[in-house]
Amino acid sequence: MKISYYLPTGTTHEFAGHTNPVAAFDKVLELAQVADASGFATIWAPDHFIPFGPSGSYVFEAWTTLAALARETGTARLGQLVTGNGYRNPALLAKMASNLDVVSGGRLTFGIGAGWYEDEYRAFGYDFPGAGERLRRLEEALQIIKELWTGKPVTFAGRYFTTDAAVNSPTGVQLPHPPVMIAGGGEKVTLRLVALYGDLCNVQEPPEEVRRKYGILARHCETAGRDFSAITKTSTTYCIIADTDEEARAAVPPWAPLVFPGDLAEYGLVGTVDTIRERLDGYRDAGVDELIVGFGNALDADTLRTFADAFIAS
Repeated sequence: MKISYYLPTGTTHEFAGHTNPVAAFDKVLELAQVADASGFATIWAPDHFIPFGPSGSYVFEAWTTLAALARETGTARLGQLVTGNGYRNPALLAKMASNLDVVSGGRLTFGIGAGWYEDEYRAFGYDFPGAGERLRRLEEALQIIKELWTGKPVTFAGRYFTTDAAVNSPTGVQLPHPPVMIAGGGEKVTLRLVALYGDLCNVQEPPEEVRRKYGILARHCETAGRDFSAITKTSTTYCIIADTDEEARAAVPPWAPLVFPGDLAEYGLVGTVDTIRERLDGYRDAGVDELIVGFGNALDADTLRTFADAFIAS
């Protein structure tokens, strides 16, 4: 199982109290470089514009952040966890992804989802339709993006999006295109979209639920004539390392239920090194190919090094 890094960009108020945005971004860069040097497989940046909960503290936009990091890292892959489909026109997204794949020397994994943070949509003036429409928009977007990555003229007349002989050049470095991660555990639609269009899935649930959702994805793959083993199965978790399990549990942040279903302290990487090792085995046994880890002590580069020494280098 590969271990990847959830890059803090301000969504959980990591930069609250900071008054120098340049210094704050320098910290983001430092963390990415440490993750790159420490063996994390991919550096994933969340696509949000405001923090969870009260607004006001710095949040760095994902795509421009990753473009900057692409020139300052050299080994880890780079991706969005995940692009909110409603924030950008899909034809533009195809162009942005191709460009970032070039800038990074072919290290992009393109992450996308239907979007969920309604407060953010409203704040920035984006429509926030119901879940069904957001998923239908996502499917049209995936069709346009993948067609534009061929480099051929694309004319598309959908219910929500259109293109008129659009050409995307350059198409990127990776062939046939950057791998596509589709995030979400919706059983009827989202996982079906993974089977039809995705190269990776991301299910952010406790390990036992992750295993069940992968089983549903396997059935969608069978229906679609897709090889289930060809899809990289990912999940996202949160790490708090402490001298005792009790100390770690007490440090679980109050915003955790907003993004992690259930009791994070019961299944996340929360506890002593030995407890975390057992929890990693739980994700591995659930079928996770790549586990994406965010950290409680988010701006401390030594936390990354400690984790990597214990669980990546070994």
